[in-house]
Amino acid sequence: MTPRDLLAWNVRKLRVKRGLSQERLALEAQLERVSISQLERKQVNLGVDSLGKIATALECEIFELFIRPREGEEAPSNLPRGRKG
Repeated sequence: MTPRDLLAWNVRKLRVKRGLSQERLALEAQLERVSISQLERKQVNLGVDSLGKIATALECEIFELFIRPREGEEAPSNLPRGRKG
């Protein structure tokens, strides 16, 4: 996996684990929702400051955004449709 792949994987995994929508994560990280969406779709490279804000909003350390998934670990799912926190 490339660093961009790892980042997308872990942001989505941690976001879903916390039950946050992309919109809510963006709000808590003081970023645009489109930035979170593009990050999860591997379409953008955010700066270190933005990654720090995302890590803070996800209540994790920045290095956790780059942890390799365990072998055989399933890709993070999406939250169920409907209103999310």
